[in-house]
Amino acid sequence: MHLEILVEDVSGKKALEILIPKLMNAEDTFRVHAYKGIGRIPKNMRDTDDANKRILLDNLPKLLKGYGRTFEGYPATTPSAVILVCDLDSKSLGSFLVELNGILNGCHPAPVTRFCIAIEEGEAWLLGDIPAVKTAYPNADDEILDSYVNDSICGTWETLANAVYQGGEKGLSAKGWQSVGAEKSQWAEKITPHMDIETNNSPSFTFFRDTVRTLVN
Repeated sequence: MHLEILVEDVSGKKALEILIPKLMNAEDTFRVHAYKGIGRIPKNMRDTDDANKRILLDNLPKLLKGYGRTFEGYPATTPSAVILVCDLDSKSLGSFLVELNGILNGCHPAPVTRFCIAIEEGEAWLLGDIPAVKTAYPNADDEILDSYVNDSICGTWETLANAVYQGGEKGLSAKGWQSVGAEKSQWAEKITPHMDIETNNSPSFTFFRDTVRTLVN
């Protein structure tokens, strides 16, 4: 099985490149493509007029159509699939999935595709393994980490920042969005190697894990 994985930012790419090999067989292959933000599904689900911006949802109709055509040309011995990994943020999960499946249903042919939504944000998958966070950041604030409710709508990256970053979310945000992105990438690089994929307490991570395993097996 070959997987093409679409993710909204660099920190997600760093985390997935560590996690996915733990879920695949030796003969399976994958590529992770990072975009510069999640964006939004185009009106009427049309292809974007500016694909160079590399915003994930803006480009999704064009991407899935392209993968559908590409995969159709592969031999039967090369099964392939697309996995979209992105944050839910403040959206309704049910409505969001309806929109995503609407894009997929508009592809002819449609690639095998799975949608894996981190609730509320990708940092929920890191916080699903508190021991991994504490191993990576021994001085992390235990009270904040232990009070976190998995996959809650609470300001997830801010919670992690308050637990592990000196100065907390306010100090990090004051440095600007580029510093926030760089710090998120560091969290992914430092925490993900310690994660136990079998005991992670994030329901949305568990769904992603089981989705990958089902595809490759």
